[in-house]
Amino acid sequence: MGTFSIWHWLIVLLIVVMVFGTKKLKNMGSDLGGAVKGFKDGMKEGGTKDEAAPVAGQVTASTTAQPEKTTIDVEAKTKS
Repeated sequence: MGTFSIWHWLIVLLIVVMVFGTKKLKNMGSDLGGAVKGFKDGMKEGGTKDEAAPVAGQVTASTTAQPEKTTIDVEAKTKS
């Protein structure tokens, strides 16, 4: 009972095609392929970006003439 026969997979494929239709399945496949390609391109570009750019979430020093603050004002929300 742990394995499925080829007939099981053919019936499942037939039901999926009947429910979604071939056009919608083709569009979903091309969208998925485009997303994977975009992800791969993003991973390739990740190592070649300018290293001087600040990382998201990183605090950088300000170059303005404002006096330096040593404390940070933060309001905490309480759980209700």
